[in-house]
Amino acid sequence: MPHLIEVAFKGNRKEFFLWESDEAPALRAPVVVDADRGEDLGLVHSAGPLAEQRSARVPHGLLGAPASRVAKRLATADEVRRLEELRVQDEDARRRAMERVKANALVMKMTDAEWQWDRKKLTFYFTAEKRVDFRTLVRELASMFRTRIELKQIGVRDEAKRLDGVGRCGRQYCSASWLPELRPVNLGVAKDQRLSLNPSQISGACGRLMCCLRYEHEFYVASRKKYPKEGKLIRTSRGEEKVVANDIFRERVTLRAVDGEMRTMPLAELRDEMLAAGDALATALVAAASAAASTLPVIAGDDELYDTAEMEIPAHSPDHVSAPIVVSEPGGETREEEAPSDDASDEERRPQRRRGRRGGRRNRPGGANGPRPPRDGGTIS
Repeated sequence: MPHLIEVAFKGNRKEFFLWESDEAPALRAPVVVDADRGEDLGLVHSAGPLAEQRSARVPHGLLGAPASRVAKRLATADEVRRLEELRVQDEDARRRAMERVKANALVMKMTDAEWQWDRKKLTFYFTAEKRVDFRTLVRELASMFRTRIELKQIGVRDEAKRLDGVGRCGRQYCSASWLPELRPVNLGVAKDQRLSLNPSQISGACGRLMCCLRYEHEFYVASRKKYPKEGKLIRTSRGEEKVVANDIFRERVTLRAVDGEMRTMPLAELRDEMLAAGDALATALVAAASAAASTLPVIAGDDELYDTAEMEIPAHSPDHVSAPIVVSEPGGETREEEAPSDDASDEERRPQRRRGRRGGRRNRPGGANGPRPPRDGGTIS
């Protein structure tokens, strides 16, 4: 009975293949698989029921479609040694490609290079703030390496995932180790958690806000629904008081009376006082507390970490880009393919132009440099 297996390649790239033998291969076993017009070699990342489960959840999965590629056989020790020698040549290929980038005055950063195991294709990964016309570059690289060349533009977060590293927490990047999907993180997540808004303190190695800011965000959002908003006037047994601060971990609320007297009390006692004083907000807080007690997430699995709303943060370049993939054949012929993208469109990412309070200078009499209309309603000279 054939098995579905997940194979990992260089740069945390993973794909699913069909293993036609009766017994599934062991984890981390080297296998030779079907690749683009040839063969590639990778390590088994998951197999059997686990691979089928991951295939329905991860972004690179088959999502219910049948596997179109086949894993041919287990790799021999000699084939594994050939792959190790090939990985050493990747850095040399990247440096040579970077020299051609500088010679063509292209504004792009060559991140990584990856030879296919049978040397029939060489893929370059790069980052750039804008779309780059590199058709001349891809022809030069095809004549230089005498193989099929493919250039892929990736985002800065994908670059960190591919190159891997150690974060400020002292552990491997989440994006490179276990995070199934790179989701955008906005500054509102940090505000909800009362974190510092200094970008240098909440940004990762890629320059974007850290992915881990999302992990507890749903807990904060659900917990704050039980509390009156800070700055709101409420009615208690002492009259009107203003909510100064909420401590969601100790479940305490700090209040300030009209005469300036401050007091801190448990949330449960505050709700009782509000109910006794006839504050209309108390009923809503009691209902929110009951609902939150049954819906607070347990930080355990991947599926419970990514249910909050997505918002893209403003940045110089998008986290994920949908750039054309230019492929060059050894004969010099090139073709352009549109890369699939599951992120927001460019129009959705483009920040809105902010106008002045009076709508700019477009509607002034006499054009942009014309005289200002008088404020007192008089005539324009």
